[in-house]
Amino acid sequence: MTPIAVHAVMANQDGVITLGQARSAGMSTTAVDRRVSTGQWRRLYRGVYLRSDRQLTRAARLRASVFAAGPDAVASGTSAAWWLGLTDRPPADDLVTIPRARAVKNRDRIRIRRRDLHWSDIGTVRGLRITELPLTVLEAAVELRDGSALMDRALQRHTTLAILEAVHERNSGRFGTAAATRLLRSAGEGGASEAERMLLRLLRGSELTGWSTHVTSCGYEIDVAFVRSRVAIEVDGWAWHRDVARFNNDARRQNILVNAGWHVLRFTWHQLRHDPDSVLQQIVSALGSRS
Repeated sequence: MTPIAVHAVMANQDGVITLGQARSAGMSTTAVDRRVSTGQWRRLYRGVYLRSDRQLTRAARLRASVFAAGPDAVASGTSAAWWLGLTDRPPADDLVTIPRARAVKNRDRIRIRRRDLHWSDIGTVRGLRITELPLTVLEAAVELRDGSALMDRALQRHTTLAILEAVHERNSGRFGTAAATRLLRSAGEGGASEAERMLLRLLRGSELTGWSTHVTSCGYEIDVAFVRSRVAIEVDGWAWHRDVARFNNDARRQNILVNAGWHVLRFTWHQLRHDPDSVLQQIVSALGSRS
């Protein structure tokens, strides 16, 4: 009969267990082989098993991927971001980091990176070794299409710019270092001026005419305005720079402009950076509705 300790391990690990864990819980290698041969367990990788009455969920698959890569392996990048709840969807492939001195081959749906991590950049969440949140944010931000928004949310709720910069410096030379440097610089500057420059480049490259910058109305300066159509466009930088007072002031300002007959559109740095076509489409739609 399977030891209670083995049941407990598998229950806490989405039905997954390693040979080492099973033996530590009092089960022999022969007993493990018996459970595989009788169909009670399913072998996922060498020395990694799943209870046959449990589905191979994405959580179970990520655990198995990290376990299969060895005791020093950690989930990292977008895989760690999903595990921490920073993103809604897991990546197509499990991203696992191992020490440089170890050699592990890439497997189907597992991407292996070899890099020595500082101990302070490694943690354990729900029984799985993963990169700590700051390094996870830095790595995932350069992999995801909307990675800047992920970094922005993390700065609002979970970490600080100083911490991200320190972790970035400690892990210089990793994949995506240059892209992370640019994101951190933009985050530090707030991004509002950069967002406005991106909007102006977008408008100049379009066929739209009749717009002006820094138009004053109701005592407020509008970033870009189509005065004839009464369409006002406001740009926002990184959200973590906006405190409660700034948020309330922006809301009051927008309400006053709307009551004065303006159709107000707001676009963020992230939208202008990653989805300019949608931004332009929304502007065209607003102008069409006001003609």
